[in-house]
Amino acid sequence: MTKTVTKNKVRSVEPLIADLANGWMKSYNLDYKLEQEPLNTEIDKALDEYLSKSGGKGGKRPDAKLLLQDKNLNYWPVLIEYKGYKGKLEKLDSCGNIDNLTARNEPNYSNIKSFAVNGAVHYANALLHHTSYTDIIAIGMTGYKDELGKLKHSIAVYYVSKNNLGVGQKVGEYTDLSFLPPPEFDKFIEKVKTLNISAEQLEQLRERKEQEIKASLVKLNNDIYQNEKNLSEDDRVYLVASSIIATLGVPGKVKPLEKEDLKSSPESGETDGEIILRKIKAFLTEKALPETKKELIIRTLQNTLTSDNLNKITAGETQLKRVFNKIVDDLGRYYKIGLTTDFTGKLFNEMYGWLGFSQDKLNDVVLTPSYVAKLLVKLARVDRNSYVWDFATGSAGLLVAAMNEMLIDAKNHITSPDELARKEATIRAEQLLGLEVLPSIYMLAVLNMILMGDGSSNILNKDSLHDFDGKYGFGKITEKFPASAFVLNPPYSAAGNGMIFVEKALGMMNKGYAAIIIQGSSGNGKAVDYNRRILKKHTLLASIKMPIDLFIGKSNVQTYVYVFRVNEPHQADDTVKFIDFSNDGYTRTNRKKASVNLKDTDHAKERYDEVVQLVRFGKDKLKYLTEKEYYEGKIDPKSGADWNQSAPVDTQPKLKDFKKTISDYLAWEITNLLKNDHEENFLLGK
Repeated sequence: MTKTVTKNKVRSVEPLIADLANGWMKSYNLDYKLEQEPLNTEIDKALDEYLSKSGGKGGKRPDAKLLLQDKNLNYWPVLIEYKGYKGKLEKLDSCGNIDNLTARNEPNYSNIKSFAVNGAVHYANALLHHTSYTDIIAIGMTGYKDELGKLKHSIAVYYVSKNNLGVGQKVGEYTDLSFLPPPEFDKFIEKVKTLNISAEQLEQLRERKEQEIKASLVKLNNDIYQNEKNLSEDDRVYLVASSIIATLGVPGKVKPLEKEDLKSSPESGETDGEIILRKIKAFLTEKALPETKKELIIRTLQNTLTSDNLNKITAGETQLKRVFNKIVDDLGRYYKIGLTTDFTGKLFNEMYGWLGFSQDKLNDVVLTPSYVAKLLVKLARVDRNSYVWDFATGSAGLLVAAMNEMLIDAKNHITSPDELARKEATIRAEQLLGLEVLPSIYMLAVLNMILMGDGSSNILNKDSLHDFDGKYGFGKITEKFPASAFVLNPPYSAAGNGMIFVEKALGMMNKGYAAIIIQGSSGNGKAVDYNRRILKKHTLLASIKMPIDLFIGKSNVQTYVYVFRVNEPHQADDTVKFIDFSNDGYTRTNRKKASVNLKDTDHAKERYDEVVQLVRFGKDKLKYLTEKEYYEGKIDPKSGADWNQSAPVDTQPKLKDFKKTISDYLAWEITNLLKNDHEENFLLGK
């Protein structure tokens, strides 16, 4: 008779783990709250709003929670999740971060539900998304019974904040929770404040967040495109801008607009559009924007927000409220944590991806990828003391990149906190200027700079070719903007493929550098007159051929980057650095359902850094690029059509080439002779 061996299923010891941890907190006299107990209105509401660990809507909360105060009177939410199995403390990704995302950059609810720390970090992000708290402690605790039936436990503690973009940093592993009561909590917070995140790690986190943002934007746009009819592209832009500005708030001054504040009321003065508009006015007033700029923004948004169709009540709800809710739900967790990325630029690009425009139109509105924007900024030698302008600002992506570079340089060189704060304010208010003629795109640029820390002061809704005199638009309106760096991705349909913008901008500068990305034909005969005039006053330092698929899915033109030194005429003997950057290390695809369409497959970051070094210092900096991709040559300043050169190919045969050819031929002959001899012997039966 065969015996069947039944393996006992391991039972969860979560109730025992919860009793152990809660007992500790009780002994510490901590005012902790269990899952369904209220903590405070703001936190409770955020947890109700957020997706549960299984992806459902609200109603689920962490197993325990506290609100602790440190010696500086700052409040710290503490969220605790319990599990009852061995090995269920935390699940990390390949980079060592909490693995709460799938390969498609969507929430990994399996990990969030199964691992203690992953669940706690998930709920910590609810507070970043829906509350004014920017620093949260997430604690995971799990355990099991050993062979002798003794309870074993493990605890991991993470710091989740705006500074680490909600991904979380590990504080450490602990044997109990005795770091929570005072005075130990103050020592614990001091340890938290010493946590460092390197520039490289932060860049990795930003790239990861950008992929998340893209996935959310695709979802949002698809939803609006499929389900919200009668909305023009301008309406979409203005609704997104309005919803985001209304929900930002100013701590202690302007309360962020909440979803439940919109009542879909027909009462005059209390319609959803009027409520959003009031909140926008309060925000802009508190931000001390110049009155003329504030009026322009409000006037631009008002027509859309107060339209009858959007405020029409159907089944107890307006279309405006429905769209507002979608925007806040899908995007709020990103723009509220202070990303230094071209957020609205990505939004804008996604919107255009859902709309049917001609290829010419798409070529004119295409977004400069953030890594290319950073390249232009570095080629233009932007630092903390630069004054940067862009004559075709678009969504302000190039100015965002410039502002980031300036702020980083300031932080690296200024040690006084007060002096640094003053310099950062000056950079945002006085050292950036952008011009955008299209109102809807201008609105995106303003929104972008507000989200990036309010560098919107001198983003002007003007025609840079006809209405701009070189002066500040706000603040120092009688003074010329002392531009020392120019960055540009112009509309290619403009005169000279956009070189008209270059001539105008460089002509208004006294010194500095410029880096532009433009259609390659502009340096190869399509903009001869502009190029000749430019070279009479300015020096072409470098010509960089960019990958043909750089704007894949958006534009199909070959682009070049041209780098200039301002106010120094180009001489016939000046050396120009020609770089073939067709292989920039990135592999691009255009699959709409793919989570990542850009992959670093061959040292892309290092290659971009190398290009900057090559332009600055020459061929000694060659490492990843070859001598076939780098060439130092001359141009004829009177030509204007010889800017796109490549390394010359030596067609003169060498002796070693001749020897190799003869060797290859002889090897082929011998192989054939041996083969024929073998076949002949085979046929003769030998």
